[in-house]
Amino acid sequence: MRILFMSQLLPLPLDAGPKIRAYYVLRYLAEAGHELTLLCFTRPGDDERNIHRLRGICRSVETVPLNRSRLKDVANGLHSLFSATPFLILRDQLPSMQQKLEEIMGSRSFDALHADQLWMAPYSMKCLGPPLKVLDQHNAVFMIPRRMVEHERNPLTRVLLRKEASKLETFEHLACRTFDQVVWVTDQDRKAVGSPGGHHSARDRVIPIATDTSTQRAVKRSQPFRVTFLGGMHWPPNAEGVSWFAEQVWPRVARTVPSAVLTLIGKGAPKKLCRQAMGSRVEVTGYVSDLERYLSETAAFIVPLRSGAGMRVKILDAWSWGLPVVSTSVGAEGISTVDGENLLIADDEESFADCLIRVMQERTLARRLSENGRTAVEMLYDWRRVYQAWDQIYH
Repeated sequence: MRILFMSQLLPLPLDAGPKIRAYYVLRYLAEAGHELTLLCFTRPGDDERNIHRLRGICRSVETVPLNRSRLKDVANGLHSLFSATPFLILRDQLPSMQQKLEEIMGSRSFDALHADQLWMAPYSMKCLGPPLKVLDQHNAVFMIPRRMVEHERNPLTRVLLRKEASKLETFEHLACRTFDQVVWVTDQDRKAVGSPGGHHSARDRVIPIATDTSTQRAVKRSQPFRVTFLGGMHWPPNAEGVSWFAEQVWPRVARTVPSAVLTLIGKGAPKKLCRQAMGSRVEVTGYVSDLERYLSETAAFIVPLRSGAGMRVKILDAWSWGLPVVSTSVGAEGISTVDGENLLIADDEESFADCLIRVMQERTLARRLSENGRTAVEMLYDWRRVYQAWDQIYH
């Protein structure tokens, strides 16, 4: 089939969950014999070499620059406030992307249009062809602001989050109805947007995010001492979860394990966190391209999320690296986990601290979590096996 694949992100490098999802779906579809045209946004800092690599998979790669700014966000926020369109959707609606889509559709014929993530749905919804339209829903997006309300103290922010969640829920229901197939990464998200047995459930499928376990080897660790978080902290659920952990959980761990160091890896760490890091055995690294040193020194990998939706690919990565994981229930959502066997689950300050201390002090427990996590990702989340499910859609 000739497939036009639209993505909000350039799928390389593989440093974020949405990129990992898009890249391996592209890989699978290409190896299955489909002809792919990739249309995606690019951001400042995206490497032209990655576009070249993607041309080895796709017939062609077309890009549209996306430059966000605080001023644009304020303007889009005000626009959204007095309209029915959610802010998270509005800020990525560019006339240049719509124009590029129309140019491509006018110059070539396609059998299918694949919208990767909800942000690309509006473009697809405006497009008259092709005969098959597929939406890959990485998250039940409205659940993110809805869950964030539970932990937000500012009354005005709580009101805005509730309004955004309501608008997103309405928009997601509408978007899902307009696509021929909707693919979810978790059954929880599918049920959140559409009740089982609902009017569009027959067109829904669940295909989890998968990764390449053959390229991610278990790291060699000797005398590990780090408690490591990995993820972009510009994403509000990550920022909120890390802030909660640093303020409420970490002091308990630091008192009991004097050698431990909290290591926060990723873009956009909150300024308050950076200030707190001074002299408190907290290391904020920013973005790190080569993780080997940090991973080899990691005693426990944490996923302290209390809001969000979809799957946390960081757990699959940690399992691939052979690292013991401690996560909240929300952080582990959508993944085949067994508490006490392939990770530990904790949802409050005291139990999260206790779990971390156990992992750092009990070698047998840490080894069991590491080995079982590696086995789980190899058996359940290898992209070449999991993504055979796409054959049922593109056949």
